[in-house]
Amino acid sequence: MLLYIYYLVLSLNIIIVIKKLGGNMKLGFLVDLNLCMGCKACEIACKVENEVPLSSWRLRVKYIDIGTFPDTSRSFTPLRCNHCESAPCERICPVSALHYLDNGIVNIDSSRCIGCAGCMMACPYGAIYMDPESNTADKCTYCAHRIEGGLMPACVVACPVEANIFGDIEDETSQISHYIMEHQGDVQVRKPEKHTDPKHFYVGGGNQTLNPLAHERIEGYGLFNNITHLKEIGDTHHSMLDRFLNPIFGGHNDHLKNESFVDMPNDASHEEGGH
Repeated sequence: MLLYIYYLVLSLNIIIVIKKLGGNMKLGFLVDLNLCMGCKACEIACKVENEVPLSSWRLRVKYIDIGTFPDTSRSFTPLRCNHCESAPCERICPVSALHYLDNGIVNIDSSRCIGCAGCMMACPYGAIYMDPESNTADKCTYCAHRIEGGLMPACVVACPVEANIFGDIEDETSQISHYIMEHQGDVQVRKPEKHTDPKHFYVGGGNQTLNPLAHERIEGYGLFNNITHLKEIGDTHHSMLDRFLNPIFGGHNDHLKNESFVDMPNDASHEEGGH
């Protein structure tokens, strides 16, 4: 019963938001990193909804480990297109395949894309990939096709902790506007120094989650605990000729002498066994 009431309230909230998305607006996205638990449900929902091919992602959730054992923590950060108000990808596209919708979404028209990859190089967030099947650029569009049909983005619906908040940032009564106002001073964007004016915001998580240069790798700590170096590269006696002329593998078989097969003694034991 409680689960039914929860989904009923959630559906009503979505319907209210969708009705407000009908007029002029500026859509934005906000992720509460204090809530995100790294379940990657948004990743899978995005991939299924948009039929993203293998090895490609419109949305990915990265994680970083902070601190040293035993005082450690792991932080998750969903990454997607930032739908910048001053988008470099839109400006550089020679055929206007990347373009703005009236609601602020930076959309992409695959039928116009010529696969020049200019947008991929221009995007400072690495949010655009080349579809290996169509050889055209693709990225997160906030599920523009769902928005047009009165639905919320797939990642928003799939999030079990409601860490993804989507709505009109110019509407003071919207949930995302309330979130931004309530967390003033804690709202961040990725790479603000690029002056792209992204419309994708983050709350919580600290600077290390969004700024790779702020995450210090402590000397001696890495993927492997004990990092060593080879005394020498390769084996000094590695060729087939060296196997006969020198002790095999640097002396592991020192009992073998450097004698050719012709010079080896030919006793009766060798004659009887033969092949």
